[in-house]
Amino acid sequence: MASNSNEKTEQTSISKRIEKNRQNNGSLRFIEKMVPKLLLLASILSVLVTVGILYTLLSEAVTFFAEVNIFSFLSGTDWQPWQGSFGVLGLVSGTLLITVIAMIVAIPVGVASAIFLSEYSSDKWRRILKPLLEVLAGIPTVVYGFFALTFVTPVLKSFIPDLSFFNALSAGIVVGVMIIPMIASLTEDAMSAVPNEMRQGALALGSTRLETTLKVVLPASLSGIVASFALGISRAIGETMIVAIAAGATPKFTMDPTQSIQTMTGYIVQVAKGDAGFGSTIYYSIYAVGATLFIFTLIMNLLAQYISRRYREEY
Repeated sequence: MASNSNEKTEQTSISKRIEKNRQNNGSLRFIEKMVPKLLLLASILSVLVTVGILYTLLSEAVTFFAEVNIFSFLSGTDWQPWQGSFGVLGLVSGTLLITVIAMIVAIPVGVASAIFLSEYSSDKWRRILKPLLEVLAGIPTVVYGFFALTFVTPVLKSFIPDLSFFNALSAGIVVGVMIIPMIASLTEDAMSAVPNEMRQGALALGSTRLETTLKVVLPASLSGIVASFALGISRAIGETMIVAIAAGATPKFTMDPTQSIQTMTGYIVQVAKGDAGFGSTIYYSIYAVGATLFIFTLIMNLLAQYISRRYREEY
C-alpha cells in the first residue's frame, strides 16, 4: 500500500511539473510573440516623431512663405528681419564658415588620433586614451561656448589684434574640438575592422608600419572614415550653443572668420528667446530657417549613408 501511495505521489508531482512547464512555455510563447510587436511599435514611434517634426516645420514654414517670396528668401544675402529683409544666405554663409573651420580642426586631429589608437598604441594605452578622448563628447556645449569666448578668443586676439570679440574663428575652432571624439572614434572603429591578415601581408612584403597604415589600412577603411566626416559636418551645421555664445549675432554674407557672424541655429535661438511676438512674420521665419537647416543635415546624412554603402569593403 505504501508503495502504491508513493507511486501516486510521484505521478502527481510529475503531473504538476508538466503542468507548470506548460504554463511557463505558454508565458514564454506569449513573450516571444509580444517582443517583436513592441520593437515594431518603438520603430514606428520613432518614425512618427520624425514625421511630426517635419510636419511642424513645413506647416509653419508655409505660413512664412505666404508672406515672403521664397525666391528672395533663398537668393537674398541681406538678413535683417526687423527691417523686413529675409535673405537667408547671410545665415547660410555663417553656418558654412563655422563648419569649414570646425572640419579643418577636427579632421586632421581626429584621424591622427584614430591612427595612433588603431595602429600604434598598445592595448593598455588604448584603454586609457580612448575614454579620455571621449570625455570631450560628454562636455555640455554651453561650457564649450564660454571656453571659446573667455579663453580661445583672448588667445587668438594676441595673434590677430583686429579680431572681433565675437567672431567665427574661435567658435569654429571650438566646434571642431567638440567634434574630434566623434571623428576619432568612428575612424578608429573603421580601421580596427580591417583584418589583421591585410596588415601582416603588407608587412611581409617589406612595407613599414607607416606604409601599411597609409597604403593598406586607410584605403580599406575609407568608407567608414568618409562617413565619419559627413556625420561630423552634420554635427557642426546643427551646433547651437557654441555659436550663439561665441560667434555673435550679426548676420553677414561673408567668409571673413575674424568678424562676428550669425548661423541658422544662432538666429533660431535669438528669436526663440522672445525677441519676436507669436504669430509675426519674424516668428514664422524661424521655421523657414529650421526647414533649411533640416534639409542641410538631411543631405549630409544621406550622403554619409551613400558613401558608407557605395565604398564598403566586405572581408
